[in-house]
Amino acid sequence: MSSPGQFRKITTQTFMIMKQKGIKISALTAYDFITAKLIDNAGVDLILVGDSLSNVFQGNLTTLPVTMDEMIYHTNAVAKGVQRAMIITDMPFMSYQPGADEAFRNAGRIMKETPSGGVKLEGGKNVADAIFKITSAGIPVMGHVGLTPQSIHQFGSYRERGTTDEEAEGILRDAKIVEEAGAFCVVLEKIPAKLAKKISEMLKIPTIGIGAGMHCDGQILVTPDMLGLNKEFKPRFVRYYADLTTEIENAVKKFTEDVKSSSFPTEQESY
Repeated sequence: MSSPGQFRKITTQTFMIMKQKGIKISALTAYDFITAKLIDNAGVDLILVGDSLSNVFQGNLTTLPVTMDEMIYHTNAVAKGVQRAMIITDMPFMSYQPGADEAFRNAGRIMKETPSGGVKLEGGKNVADAIFKITSAGIPVMGHVGLTPQSIHQFGSYRERGTTDEEAEGILRDAKIVEEAGAFCVVLEKIPAKLAKKISEMLKIPTIGIGAGMHCDGQILVTPDMLGLNKEFKPRFVRYYADLTTEIENAVKKFTEDVKSSSFPTEQESY
């Protein structure tokens, strides 16, 4: 089987080829230059400048407070560290909900003011017109169905979605609508694995799972979560690939001890 390493610069076409060949897509979030550079060098296929920066970067309780200007700022920082991965920028709350025209204008801003490769919108039928208008202008769109964090106040919790037949059918329809509207791929968040498998087999475009089981065409995690930097947040779908909380705390403690004991800096570390 082919390896993703064969691809130089990842594009929407790359993802279609990867789905057709059964090559899984790896995706992570980034909000700054150094993180983006590290994960790009390590071979991740897609970097999402996620509105999750509102939580893990700004310390907010929801993704709602982050603004268009902030998303543009962070996308530009991320892009400076990326050579291979495709960059996608989340469209923040109220940048597309007012309608297709507003969504089109804000997607255009992102593409004009950053080197982003496309935008991501949450929703299905309710954002189909926006997706169609944006993609008709040549701007790639990533969809997002299932748990949609920007709608947290409507749903009232971050519980798993698609657990009833009615809700599952709605998510299935939304995924198909997103594809028909022109999206090049779709995120499936926190839905049953059987439902994600059904959607992944139904769609021609790739599915990117987060808490949606093993049958998706790719997987995404929030980078600080998978690096063990946010131990207060540990849903079932997060796997720790490092324990940077402990590593960083121990390093800072040692630095502080060395400063207070006058063992840092040494003569060799001085000018």
